[in-house]
Amino acid sequence: MSRGDGPLLSLENIYKFFPVRKSFFVAGTLRVHAVDGVSIDVPAGKTVGLVGESGCGKTTLGRMAIRLIPPDAGRVVFEGRDITTLAGEELRRIRSKMQIIFQDPYSSLNPRMRVRDIVGEGWRVHGIARGAEAREMAWRLLRRVGLSADAADKYPHEFSGGQRQRIGIARAIALSPRLVVADEPVSALDVSVQAQILNLLRDIQEEYGMAYLFVSHDLRVIRHVSDTVAVMYLGKLMEVSPAEDLFREPIHPYSRSLLSAVPMPGGALREKIVLSGEIPSPIHIPPGCRFHTRCFMAQRMCGEVSPLLRECAPGRYAACHFV
Repeated sequence: MSRGDGPLLSLENIYKFFPVRKSFFVAGTLRVHAVDGVSIDVPAGKTVGLVGESGCGKTTLGRMAIRLIPPDAGRVVFEGRDITTLAGEELRRIRSKMQIIFQDPYSSLNPRMRVRDIVGEGWRVHGIARGAEAREMAWRLLRRVGLSADAADKYPHEFSGGQRQRIGIARAIALSPRLVVADEPVSALDVSVQAQILNLLRDIQEEYGMAYLFVSHDLRVIRHVSDTVAVMYLGKLMEVSPAEDLFREPIHPYSRSLLSAVPMPGGALREKIVLSGEIPSPIHIPPGCRFHTRCFMAQRMCGEVSPLLRECAPGRYAACHFV
């Protein structure tokens, strides 16, 4: 259990920059603003959906949440403990409670390992099970994710994309973690297979009581799985809201523009919003609000003053001067 009544995971004012290789003709230091001062909580047993266009920083944020990459500033607090600077054995012990499902079901599995060894790697690392005991546990876990027991003796190349992702899910839940980062887990799969995997993830969450930080660019997927939705743009949070409220009535202009492109149930029509211009470079961030160069509500102050993420309605937050 997390300590006290706080969230399972808290990302507090997180920053991450990536240096850019410079040419002889470029002076000064260039860096990509991947994540720029983001704060977000993930409650125990719930799903927080992180959505935004490609390059907005959502995958980087997800990987910092489980310390696959270190933040440049800010704090990662898990179960009430600051794990931002943990290393070595301490970090290894904490990682048994947090796992990740990768986007690509092909490159994320070692082609030279049998499935039973892929699934059981965490048990060996943490000294939980080996040999015949680990094989028996692997068989049970593979059946739980919808694969036959004989899959344990095969190699990843013998499976389809959807089956590989089931193996990846089995590996992620093998240690019964409290938090799973799902990084675009269905984006590489056919639509029919996507539904199967999403239903599997939901069933596993109910069974194990784990929390998800679910990263996706697909609003339909986010709507299906999320309790809370956080909308990112150019490294910043634009809106954080309960999923039902966001999809019924988005607050931020960027959220409104994203949802305007999503078909509504029953063929209902939503106001169509077409954004002009291109997404600014994450190296050369525009002043003021990061969305103002494409925003249909932008006014002069939007290009001068960066809006804070503030509560605009009970439980709903948006970074906009005019909502």
